Amino acid sequence: MRDDRVPPHRDRDRRRRELSQNFLRSAATADWFVDLADLHPRGLVLEVGGGEGVISRAAAPRCRELDVFEIDPVFLTRLERSLAPHENVTVIGRDFLSVRPPDEPFQVIGNVPFSITAPVVDWCLDALALDNATFITQLEYARKRTGDFGRWSLLTVRTWPLFSWELCGRIPRTEFRPVPKVDAGVLQLTQRSRPLVPQGRLRAYESMVELGFTGVGGSLYASLARRFPAARVARAFAAAGVERDRVVAFVHPSEWLDIFASLDARR
Repeated sequence: MRDDRVPPHRDRDRRRRELSQNFLRSAATADWFVDLADLHPRGLVLEVGGGEGVISRAAAPRCRELDVFEIDPVFLTRLERSLAPHENVTVIGRDFLSVRPPDEPFQVIGNVPFSITAPVVDWCLDALALDNATFITQLEYARKRTGDFGRWSLLTVRTWPLFSWELCGRIPRTEFRPVPKVDAGVLQLTQRSRPLVPQGRLRAYESMVELGFTGVGGSLYASLARRFPAARVARAFAAAGVERDRVVAFVHPSEWLDIFASLDARR
């Protein structure tokens, strides 16, 4: 009779794929990643998805307090055991997305499951006390959010006054287990110490960006001219050095700020 039992390592890899979990293979890569995160020695750090603990072990000696979130009960037990020697580490068996952001300044790190990258980034964008967040994501996602394709996304442009987005490096897919189909990127999201738009005008800026990305009118210029006087839009584009036929995705965030400065009557 044929034995249909699945070997333990194959079953484990299948579960990881279902959860979009791809763990770093080497401590050296984890050290390199934590170097990029530039953790504050006296700071609070949250890690999204501790997994096998390779990043946790690299991060623990570099911060005052490390809270590691893991929802997989198998890895949770292993993390509690392997990280026990680090008195500044707390392993928490909760979904990171269900946690309220700390009130004190903090940093976030993690090899984020690809399927929840967007919700985790949104959580960070809403965290008032966040200093920065450094994540391992799909390379395409990191490139899209940081303008590495030469194009800029709505989310990046809309949040640019408050956050900088940076692609800090790339990690070959062969550095993970199980091996994913694509390479990974290191994405760093940093909250600015001072907004690039006055706090009271942020909503007006966001509204302008959302209008520009609707595509109504066939171009950014045409979209904005639906709300603002055409002559004013023309002057704003000229002052920002943006051609009227420039496709919206190819307008750099700094150019959006210049256009807004010209169009915002209250400034």
